[in-house]
Amino acid sequence: MHKFVLCSGLALWLASAPLQAETPVAGGVITLTFKDDVSTLDPAIGYDLQNWSLIKSLFDTLVDYEPGTTRLRMGLAESYETGAEGLSYIFHLRPGVRFHNGREMQAEDVVWSLNRAVDPATGSPGQAFFSMIEGYEAAAAGQAPLSGVTAPDARTVEIRLSRPDATFLHVLALNFASVLPAEAVEAAGAGFGFAPVGTGAFRFSEWKRGSHLLLKKNTHYWRPGIPYLDALSIEIGDEPSAALARARQGEVDILGDGIPASRFVEVMSDPLLSKQVVEGGQLHTSYITMNVKQPPFDRPEVRRAVSMAINKDRIIGVISGRAIPANQPLPPLMPGHLRDYPGYPYDPKAAGRLLARVGLNEGFAAEMLVVDTDPNPRIAEVMRQELRAIGINVTILALPMPEVIARAGAGEAQMVWSGGLAWVSDYPDPSNFYLPLLSCAAARPGGWNWTKLCRPDLDVRAAAANSMTAADQQEQRLNRWSSVFRDIMAEAPWVPVFHEQRFTLRSARLGGADELYVDPVSVPVNYDYIYLIK
Repeated sequence: MHKFVLCSGLALWLASAPLQAETPVAGGVITLTFKDDVSTLDPAIGYDLQNWSLIKSLFDTLVDYEPGTTRLRMGLAESYETGAEGLSYIFHLRPGVRFHNGREMQAEDVVWSLNRAVDPATGSPGQAFFSMIEGYEAAAAGQAPLSGVTAPDARTVEIRLSRPDATFLHVLALNFASVLPAEAVEAAGAGFGFAPVGTGAFRFSEWKRGSHLLLKKNTHYWRPGIPYLDALSIEIGDEPSAALARARQGEVDILGDGIPASRFVEVMSDPLLSKQVVEGGQLHTSYITMNVKQPPFDRPEVRRAVSMAINKDRIIGVISGRAIPANQPLPPLMPGHLRDYPGYPYDPKAAGRLLARVGLNEGFAAEMLVVDTDPNPRIAEVMRQELRAIGINVTILALPMPEVIARAGAGEAQMVWSGGLAWVSDYPDPSNFYLPLLSCAAARPGGWNWTKLCRPDLDVRAAAANSMTAADQQEQRLNRWSSVFRDIMAEAPWVPVFHEQRFTLRSARLGGADELYVDPVSVPVNYDYIYLIK
């Protein structure tokens, strides 16, 4: 056995002091706004940019990340040990951690929570992340609990893997691995996501659907001095432009929907407002999905034609140039990105020839779902015009974010523009662009593989790549991932459109380092460590 408080081999680091620009001051309430209501605060279910940060503040995991970084640190576990060949992990829990309902957390809570995330009855879009745990197949089919997750005593959790996996500790830091109290989940049933109970820095207080949501400070949080704020007040219903006007007046601290694309140049030209803008890079891709189970998108030629009909530079112009064109799912900063891959060129004439080759020279009609928050309908309109030029008559259906997620996950959508739901990597590894978005497990109802493409052979190759954990295997491992994505693009279930830079507007009264407002894992904001300037 090897015992760790930190592990340099997997970038697990001892918790450092939070990034900060001033001396933090405790207290105060901040206001953030969203146009649409939050879909859920259940960590096994929530999986979008709107609820991810809030869930991270309500719940904890065995390991997590240093604020504003992708460096792992210890969380609910204070240390761990690994067995031979990386096939077993023993986690030692912190003593005295309590759920928001007052009960002390036990090892059995970890076991129950991981089983719930994998149980198909839960419908978690993160189910496939746990596929390396022993007994996953039976658990994912609802036939038995995870045989590889046990609690030898109240403060010890043992997890056995069926194969070594280079991403395992990152998986345990995902929201899906949050530790929950079984009694609260069972009492609330399907309503748990609207009255959550965790161990996090903030606790649920009240939620008036369609109006406001209030999270208050957990005064018994196990990390001393955290959080700084007394409460997060989330207001629902403001259009992004209206929220921006309120931010100008000092009524809003953070724009939950971001800076409206139509107002971006105006904001950046304002000598005062531009000082409140925080910019950060991200592992991001926006894309169009095509459902390969719905004709005519069941034909690769049709999907390739769509890829060749989209003028990505024109679309980037709609968002004032805040992105670079994409030719593959993996962004340039992601390990495994195909540097020499040309992608599908913008070539409407060639796209038309592809359609003619499969007997669709007169075109066809299709429907595209899009989140109804600006600039997404405007981007979709540009796409509609370009596809019409090759004979594809697209009807745009602009819907609230939760409805797009539900319909796409159910396999009802022919096409989806991912804007507002675009992928920002959960952790810096190429597997995170495959397992939740393009694997067979993610193609099931409720999953985020909205293309519904399932290639079992690629799943096998993906698992083999993730089993390569030795330091001297990492170049070979990335080459294997590159090969998987090259074959995905040959199928063309996506049109990768652009990789966007993140911009956040924070009020002048907010303190904390910029990295907390463009946090790569708390995405987009790490509320636990920001504070008011007094």
